[in-house]
Amino acid sequence: MPQTTARPRDGLAPMDTFAPRPDRFDSAGQDQLVDVRDLNAALPGIRGLRAWAHHALALRSGESAVDIGSGTGSEVLNFAETVGPTGSAVGVEPDPNLLASAERRAAEADSAAKFHSGDAYGIPFGANTFDALLCERVFQHLTAPARAANEIARVLRPGGRAVVVDVDWGTAIMHPGDLTVVHQIIETLAAATTNPRSGRRIPGLLTKAGLVVDDIGSHALVQDRGVGAGALVTRISAMAVARGAITEAQRDKLLADLGRGAETGDIHLSVTMFAVLAHKPN
Repeated sequence: MPQTTARPRDGLAPMDTFAPRPDRFDSAGQDQLVDVRDLNAALPGIRGLRAWAHHALALRSGESAVDIGSGTGSEVLNFAETVGPTGSAVGVEPDPNLLASAERRAAEADSAAKFHSGDAYGIPFGANTFDALLCERVFQHLTAPARAANEIARVLRPGGRAVVVDVDWGTAIMHPGDLTVVHQIIETLAAATTNPRSGRRIPGLLTKAGLVVDDIGSHALVQDRGVGAGALVTRISAMAVARGAITEAQRDKLLADLGRGAETGDIHLSVTMFAVLAHKPN
């Protein structure tokens, strides 16, 4: 792949600028019709895992940290505050709108956080650059997650730490509902995601990339019990009908069962996210 070398504004190691515009999702991957953010009550669980990730990374003043898939930059701003003026905090994000939003937030907060266009396949920095790395909810969208794991290992300094966080749709639970119908809904959801069981694969991918896994955290993201089926199940169940996995009548009954469950309190919809801490050997 053609590349040129430039030096980023924050004075870190030389940056590799790849010719093709990086994309969050593979062009070879399927359209991402599901995302853990569809779970209305997921935010408390995500916040819990983020707190775990920051504690696990144990950033110190003067260190360098990067967030891969940094979105609007909230975690990078936190990194910048922790590492202080002698350290560096950068975000890598392929979406130009999110990148612009992150830069605005950093300017408004008078933060030293910096942001660069890039993705998990082409982290735009040289080898052995970072002391700490975060990558949250990216691997589920990748057709070649091993390539991303190798990139993480490449940019970490010896002794550097990484936390990779992602959902595993194979852990999805839906109650009440006919078990056969529920199974077909979950299988449809998995079929609509490029790497649906990414959560369970992270430790093996990082190990194969040469990193040492130190700890694994998890959190069940539970949907608000008062929502009923919610937007995600409503959408995926319609897809299940369209692909012939269930009938329209079965879908109607499932949605009605979930609606009654919300009224009586007999309802549970959840999926589990996993966070893996690993380090690069000296």
